[in-house]
Amino acid sequence: MGSVLLRGFVLGFVIAASPGPIFFLCLRRTLTRGWVTGAVSGFGVATADGFYAALAAFGIGAVTSWLAGERQWLALIGGAALVLIGLRTILERPKNDEPAPTAGGSGLAWAYLSTLGLTITNPATIVSFAALVAALGIGISGGYLPPAVLVVGVFAGSATWWCVLAAVTAGLEARVTPRAVRGISTISGLAIAALGMLAILSTLAAALGDAG
Repeated sequence: MGSVLLRGFVLGFVIAASPGPIFFLCLRRTLTRGWVTGAVSGFGVATADGFYAALAAFGIGAVTSWLAGERQWLALIGGAALVLIGLRTILERPKNDEPAPTAGGSGLAWAYLSTLGLTITNPATIVSFAALVAALGIGISGGYLPPAVLVVGVFAGSATWWCVLAAVTAGLEARVTPRAVRGISTISGLAIAALGMLAILSTLAAALGDAG
């Protein structure tokens, strides 16, 4: 089972490390809200990764088929959420010359749930895990333990990546000037909003293509 756990860990780490809007979101949150908020945001992504890995590893066809069938709506919802978060990020003006505010329970809950929701509404995530799990040849045919171990490994690998990112970013926080933080916030917001708009436009284009 050690090899299955290791493969799951590597799988979760590599998928989490893929560049995307969540990277920019967690980066900014760490700079403006501290390491804990950045790490908790990452745990939301890791939870979604573990959920999709479980669907793929256990071969839960009904849920997987439903998600695939609703992928356009999920992409639209996720894209709209990214646009709103991106605009909010651009409009906010963090004051990095003051101590980073300590996130309370509600702030941490929002940090976790927002990234969980954004990752869940990304249908490409389950496609990635389904393909990789199939390539690894791990399914319930060999019992329930190997898939369960794989899911644990995926969650651990994904969570590790986000903890590393938050730690490295927090370590650089003292060297980042307020002007640089504002620049990072603007760039992050633009990137997040642009990726959200791209998801919406590509989904609408695909829908029009299917209708035609």
